[in-house]
Amino acid sequence: MTIDLTINGTDHRVDVPEETPLLWVLRDVLGLTGTKFGCGVASCGACTVHVDGQAVRSCQLAAADVWGPVTTIEGLGSRDAPHALQAAWVRHQVAQCGYCQSGQIMQAADLLAQNPAPSDADIDDAMAGNLCRCGSYSRIRAAIHDAADALQAEG
Repeated sequence: MTIDLTINGTDHRVDVPEETPLLWVLRDVLGLTGTKFGCGVASCGACTVHVDGQAVRSCQLAAADVWGPVTTIEGLGSRDAPHALQAAWVRHQVAQCGYCQSGQIMQAADLLAQNPAPSDADIDDAMAGNLCRCGSYSRIRAAIHDAADALQAEG
């Protein structure tokens, strides 16, 4: 089946079975390997991307069911102009192994889009479905607060 997708602002036409998870289209067909495979059952959050601005688990979303433009970690910011979350992640040295971090950042971006000044409880609630085997949760929370402050300062 031919499926038209907009990924990070670029239109793509992919020829895959309609039930192919978006994750595999991103990684195997388009070469966007920033989105990670973790559990395959939408429980860990490593595969989190945005579809039409909403955080979703790409391992369980069939490519044929994508309802809007997709943003991956590669499209969130750039090397020259990182997203406030990406910059805060570096400042707070959040990543240890780093495997879950793209999903963490994408989930956090969704949170900040909905709630520009989240409390610790808001962050914990929003991030509960994103697992970090290294346990960097306190640094994740601090980086989200830092990014929220930076985004509010930008206006």
